[in-house]
Amino acid sequence: MMSFLKNQLSRLLALVLVVTIGLTACDSGTGLTGNYSQDTLTVIATLREAIDLPQDAPNRQEVQDTARGQINDYISRYRRKGDAGGLKSFTTMQTALNSLAGYYTSYGARPIPEKLKKRLQLEFTQAERSIERGV
Repeated sequence: MMSFLKNQLSRLLALVLVVTIGLTACDSGTGLTGNYSQDTLTVIATLREAIDLPQDAPNRQEVQDTARGQINDYISRYRRKGDAGGLKSFTTMQTALNSLAGYYTSYGARPIPEKLKKRLQLEFTQAERSIERGV
């Protein structure tokens, strides 16, 4: 009788834990909410700050770390989602994010070249316009 009670209690505890985690959702700490449009605008704002930051800014590493975290979280959240993954805004963002992530991986501390900055700004603007139109 006692082992049956322990077994049932452990199953109940496991169920409570699963439900609690599911309801609270795991926060990745990147500030992304799961709302595609808002998350896209949040990532764009962070990345604009990161690429416009002067090389000697004291918070440069912190901003770059936030940008990297948001890039990873954004892509992993929306790449496989059918409702967001096929949108023009997402494909534009994915292109921009891949470029910036690749640059950070290859050149890390070096300043971002003006040519890349201009291209990223253009892609961010295109993504914002697409978000406004809902595409």
